[in-house]
Amino acid sequence: MTTAHHAPGETRPGGRTARTRQAVLTAVFEELGQVGFAGLTMERVAQRSGIHVATLYRRWRCTEGLVCDLLTDLSSDVPLPDSGTLPGDLRTLALSITAFYGEARMSRLIEAVVSAAARDSQAATVLRTFFGERLALAGRMVQRAVERGEVPADTDPEKVMAALGAPFYYRILIARRPVDRDLAESAATAVWAAVQAGAYVRTDDTPEDDAPEDDAPEDDAPEDDAPEDDAPEDDTPVNGTPENGTSPGG
Repeated sequence: MTTAHHAPGETRPGGRTARTRQAVLTAVFEELGQVGFAGLTMERVAQRSGIHVATLYRRWRCTEGLVCDLLTDLSSDVPLPDSGTLPGDLRTLALSITAFYGEARMSRLIEAVVSAAARDSQAATVLRTFFGERLALAGRMVQRAVERGEVPADTDPEKVMAALGAPFYYRILIARRPVDRDLAESAATAVWAAVQAGAYVRTDDTPEDDAPEDDAPEDDAPEDDAPEDDAPEDDTPVNGTPENGTSPGG
């Protein structure tokens, strides 16, 4: 997933910086499973990851920054389906969302990010950008359907994708119950029926999607002011072990 906004801690892939980030995010995920967001602290993450706490504060600033970066990292594993039909794509994506949030830690993660966004402006920006980009990415399914003549040309991709995701976030955040296959099937079926009925066509006051196309020129501004991977960094392990020494899979 391409992104114009760099999440807290996000850096170019590869090298020591990437290994540090992976060790930290693995530790955050494990801590969420053990103590939840309420018990998550920068010090606990530093201890579990083996990365100095000063590095965590410099790159992620706070626990809110950590959980937002973790959500962005994990959600990139949710594939964009291309079954050849929009109802097939909707069903496949709904099942993927179910699998993604099927683990209790993943439900707690989205709860933590939403809670963080209510208190921290940076977390709120990351959350808005994250969902905006996921909607735009998934909206390609609707654009393909338009090109195939399956749906009206003025069908709004963002409205379709928002309608598909809404039942999942209602179940997780409001009803506070687990998501399941029945929810995925009913959500996909309902959205397809609504698309056919013209429920998601653009109106005069519906703005066109102004997200940049894939072939748009990239921002030439520097990614960040952080030193390159070969520059010295304060990544001294807090427990005397190598960077990833205490982080399984880090």
